[in-house]
Amino acid sequence: MKLTALQSKILLALFSLLLLSVAIYFYSAKEVALPKMTVQEKKARFKNLIIPAVNEVYDELTVQYLDVSESLISGDNNDMIERLKIEYKAESDNELLMALKPHPKSIAIAQAAMESSWATSRFFNEANNIFGVWSFDKDEPRIAALKKRGDKTIWLKKYPSVKASVKDYYRTLGRSAAFEKFRQLRLKTDNPFSLVKRLDRYSEKGAEYGEELTSIIKFNDFNSYDE
Repeated sequence: MKLTALQSKILLALFSLLLLSVAIYFYSAKEVALPKMTVQEKKARFKNLIIPAVNEVYDELTVQYLDVSESLISGDNNDMIERLKIEYKAESDNELLMALKPHPKSIAIAQAAMESSWATSRFFNEANNIFGVWSFDKDEPRIAALKKRGDKTIWLKKYPSVKASVKDYYRTLGRSAAFEKFRQLRLKTDNPFSLVKRLDRYSEKGAEYGEELTSIIKFNDFNSYDE
């Protein structure tokens, strides 16, 4: 069947439109790379993205900690305290206080820098996961790591915001059995350099992890955010 000139033009236009659609699809599906930045620019971007969220979460947790402390001192063991004990797996008032007291902001900021490569990691840019927190719940929002461990897929949590990521990070350190010694010490001191030594179980690096956090805090003067 011979096509008319008009039909040929229409088919050519449709074919061109199809090619354009395919090109747009692959371009938009491709991960957008961050622009090249100097070290100073990268750190400035990190601070603008992370520190406001850390400040906000820290202030909220401090208010909660003080409110609970006052309630426990006055003997007002209300429903809120019982709910918090369940959430944080605390079997006593003292364990609840250990769970709720927020540790210095300098530690959170240093861990965020280390775990997210100064907010440039794929986990952060695609999932707001600033601390590399894993997911073990298939029903929660999450993304897969690009590399597997043997045949096992590693999943990381996906958060709706940076603040949500920071809040979940504090909650994780407040309730996980792996950080019990860390919680015991942070109830007694706010010294970040003493506390980071108790975070050896946060990373496969072990004791070296705390040493690296110490270096990051000192070099970047992150402890100034604790004043």
